[in-house]
Amino acid sequence: MAAWLSRRALSGSRLLLLRFSISEGHVCSRGVARTSCLLQDKLRTVEDLPRVSALEMLYRILFQGYYHCLHELQLYEKQLYGPIYRSGLQSVSVNTPQLLEELMRKDEKFPSRGDMTLWTEYRDMRGFGYGPFTEEGERWYKLRAVLNKRMLHPRDSAQYSGVINDVVSDFVKRINHLRGASPTGDLVTDISNKLYLFSLEGIASILFETRLGCLEQEIPAGTQEFINSIAQMFSYSMAVVMSPKWSRSLLPFWGRYIAGWEGIFGFAKTLIDKKMEDIQQRVDNNQDVEGEYLTYLLSNTQMSTKDVYGSIAELLLAGVDTTSNTLTWALYQLSRNPDIQDRLYEEVSTLVPADRIPSAAEVTRMPFLRAVIKETLRMYPVVPMNSRIISEKPFSVGGYQFPKKTAFTFCHYAISHDESVFPDSFRFKPERWLRDGRPRPNPFGSIPFGYGVRGCVGRRIAELEMYLVLFRLIQRFEVKPDPTTGELKSINRTVLVPDKQLDLHFVDRA
Repeated sequence: MAAWLSRRALSGSRLLLLRFSISEGHVCSRGVARTSCLLQDKLRTVEDLPRVSALEMLYRILFQGYYHCLHELQLYEKQLYGPIYRSGLQSVSVNTPQLLEELMRKDEKFPSRGDMTLWTEYRDMRGFGYGPFTEEGERWYKLRAVLNKRMLHPRDSAQYSGVINDVVSDFVKRINHLRGASPTGDLVTDISNKLYLFSLEGIASILFETRLGCLEQEIPAGTQEFINSIAQMFSYSMAVVMSPKWSRSLLPFWGRYIAGWEGIFGFAKTLIDKKMEDIQQRVDNNQDVEGEYLTYLLSNTQMSTKDVYGSIAELLLAGVDTTSNTLTWALYQLSRNPDIQDRLYEEVSTLVPADRIPSAAEVTRMPFLRAVIKETLRMYPVVPMNSRIISEKPFSVGGYQFPKKTAFTFCHYAISHDESVFPDSFRFKPERWLRDGRPRPNPFGSIPFGYGVRGCVGRRIAELEMYLVLFRLIQRFEVKPDPTTGELKSINRTVLVPDKQLDLHFVDRA
């Protein structure tokens, strides 16, 4: 009789596959009678993995309702194929924190995300450079070294707290105006759209050092066109991926997708060019060249103009969706869990006086506020899957031997809903993340900003924006659900978004 024990920790974090051969009365080489003797088995190969074929995947996406629910497909396939399996023709999917950690520990000096043709093809067509998400190899490494400055460290993000707080103040005024104009005097419709405008105004204020007018009563036409372009690019991404290249002249998806990118880069290029003209004028007049992030990139680095275009466009895209979607889901959950909202209000009202705007240092020291954001990102990872190619040499993961240049898909949604790490994983429980003596979850159970040197360059700024705006909203308003909205479900449009409009009541606190 044989039984298997898989993934046992040996010599630190190494994972080996072990086999127990059990036979009654078996005598091991030491001459001691035992019921079993532990023997190391050979590592299995990629050919031994369970496999879901490309046709199966296509069938589930097109005919079983998973086209906008690829994150839920992760859960379904995990049940069918287990923690690690081949998906399609080229990728290996992993969906447990332990396997994700094992893979991440193997990251190389220049980690590779894999095929980013979806984003790079337009840049190649127009001669724009790549950014932190699309660049690879040593060029990526040098680019990140430049972009990390003034952004990645907590003290770097803190320098933008004044800019962010100004945007937050305008946003709270906008919310107050909208609720006052509603029939009930406290209803704000389509809060996701309002938070998107806040997020765009916030990140643009940092990257472009200018305000776009997103929080004005009437949004400037150019800004609205830019917003529409982002939505269009993301909306047609999946259709472009699913359609063969020969169909591009026959079907409308490719043209509309490219038109989205045209709007995104056209808007970013206009603002960057304007900043370059301003810097040149100051230089010509022998004036000091002072400013924040974009001025730093344009005047103090060796980045080419086309690389600045590519990097700023990507940072802008990442900064908007991460913040707005997370805040939407956070307010949704807080409105449905008044006890959690009350606990958050107690923290924010106790630690900072009601008549004072909090600093970056104050909000980042609030454990429950941070836990609310962290739990939201666990339940609704902005990007529900990611990828990596381990390319330098053959390696082993989870008891399987892989050749170099193996592509992996990280099933972040399935990982962050792993019941062995997050019991009751579909419930909103921020207390999971508190350092109050309880066992803390595996840190690889939720890595919404990535891990290591390829982690999100704008993480600290995104977190600070979310802390500051959520603090101010909960400090001033009690957030209540609108009965007509009902339950929201998440759908996948490259990022996780609600399946319908979210309306919320913002009731003045007594």
